[in-house]
Amino acid sequence: MTGTNTEPVIKRKAGHLDVRIYSDRAQSGAAAARAAAAVLRTALAARGEARVVFAAAPSQRETLAGLRAAEGIDWSRVAVFHMDEYIGLPAGAPQRFGRFLADELWDAVRPGAVHVIDPGDDPEAASARYAELLGGGPIDLVCLGIGDNGHLAFNDPPVADFADPLTVKVVELDDACRRQQVGDGCFATLADVPARAITLTVPALLAGRTLVATVPGASKRAALAAALGGPVSESCPASVLRTHPDCTLFADLEAYQ
Repeated sequence: MTGTNTEPVIKRKAGHLDVRIYSDRAQSGAAAARAAAAVLRTALAARGEARVVFAAAPSQRETLAGLRAAEGIDWSRVAVFHMDEYIGLPAGAPQRFGRFLADELWDAVRPGAVHVIDPGDDPEAASARYAELLGGGPIDLVCLGIGDNGHLAFNDPPVADFADPLTVKVVELDDACRRQQVGDGCFATLADVPARAITLTVPALLAGRTLVATVPGASKRAALAAALGGPVSESCPASVLRTHPDCTLFADLEAYQ
């Protein structure tokens, strides 16, 4: 029965990165959710609160579903953030990442604080405000994915900077990233995908104490291979995960082989 096995079929290291490969995306997503839930329980027990950054993408659905069902988490003591948002979409657009996460997790678990990126009419000012919110305490957990082009959040290869001085910034999205949004079914055509976004930078993501990456599906195969086996370089932003002291990557065989 799919989704029930708790043991990976492959376990390995890539630099500091722990890699766990499962036979299908249901199992990898469930395993990622178990890992994320454990981090939250530990943070809540130690400090009485937790702060989490979430990715918003179809690749994260199984992980978010597992967190919805996880027991022993007092979400009223959890503050949640997300890692990127399009510029130019109406506030109620279903493609907004804050809306996606509300639908997939936040509306069900009711976190104590929900911090949504709202680009508004001044995305630069919105980026500065969000950076200030993020800087209000440690980030216990970052739940992230890897883009088809190897991006982390919206740090596409042309704009990724492993030594970025900013925490949150405005970026131009490259065509590969925008095509992924169409391929994922989020937009009907490439012309519908916004060309700009707000994103947490690579250093901001790496500042999380624990990172849990969920990377399912054949469309991720080239990016995952580069992330695990290529040079640690902005040409594949996800390769920097190999340098983090506490990051585990959960993938399925479709993404890995």
